[in-house]
Amino acid sequence: MLDGIEVLCHSSIRFDKGIVMYFDPFKIEKNYSDADIVFITHDHYDHYSLEDIRKVIKKDTVLVLPTNLLEKALYDGFERDNIVTVEPNKSYHVKGIKFSTVPSYNINKQFHPKENNWVGYLIEMDDLTYYIAGDTDITEENKQVKCDVAFVPVGGVYTMTYEEAAKLINEIKPRVAVPIHYGSIVGTKEDGLNFSKLIYPKVECKIFI
Repeated sequence: MLDGIEVLCHSSIRFDKGIVMYFDPFKIEKNYSDADIVFITHDHYDHYSLEDIRKVIKKDTVLVLPTNLLEKALYDGFERDNIVTVEPNKSYHVKGIKFSTVPSYNINKQFHPKENNWVGYLIEMDDLTYYIAGDTDITEENKQVKCDVAFVPVGGVYTMTYEEAAKLINEIKPRVAVPIHYGSIVGTKEDGLNFSKLIYPKVECKIFI
């Protein structure tokens, strides 16, 4: 299920499964220029990083991002024809990839307001569903997610703590859980390991960071 998938740094994820997809590219080390699709979850510098997006895109890359980021993306020089704007709780097709959006927001802090309509993504491919949660707390919406693989933030402060993330995983019961959003800007290297100790044994935990 994780063949061709890397967590590059923080919440930066790369899929290479015949089609190359990046999620929130950040601290990219060199110019790869290989992305077919770049998915952005929200507006913060460690998720919408212009410098890093430019390192992975090529001429026909499609940039998928929340509606309230459209003006910024156009100002930054992206072509409108190469941008797909998304809203929570909707389904889309881009370059043969079917995906839907899950609201991503805080419930007990103000860093990611629900009214911003920022998102996580449910990607469907190879008869599997991958959930990239974005920066979120446990919400009524993400407790309903059905997926095979879940990438969830565990670093706390701006998102769920590792304890909260484990609680969400034990609620939705994916086959594989991957902790992200820790170990650099926020959280410690131990957060991923601590998360792995709290999830149900039947859920495999894969630690990349």
